[in-house]
Amino acid sequence: MGLQILYTPRSRETLVSVYNFIKDKFGAPSADKFVVKADKIIVLIAEQPFMFKATNIDENIRIGFITKQTSLFYRVTESSIHLLFFWDNRQEPVS
Repeated sequence: MGLQILYTPRSRETLVSVYNFIKDKFGAPSADKFVVKADKIIVLIAEQPFMFKATNIDENIRIGFITKQTSLFYRVTESSIHLLFFWDNRQEPVS
């Protein structure tokens, strides 16, 4: 059994935003496929939290790739995974 997954309010907001963007641009079936893929990656992260690379900011904040266009930033603690936000990889990095 993996670590507990906790969604932050921002992760929920950004997940909905990405879902709506995909739905508007490519249709509901594509958006639903994205959610299924995201769920699979989140389950993998719960089982193997260090499978994705750490950020330059903090060793415990990692970037999981959902699709070529979308990443998931998450924080690893001893007992849980905090999903921080979903990121459109086509955006400019936060400075």
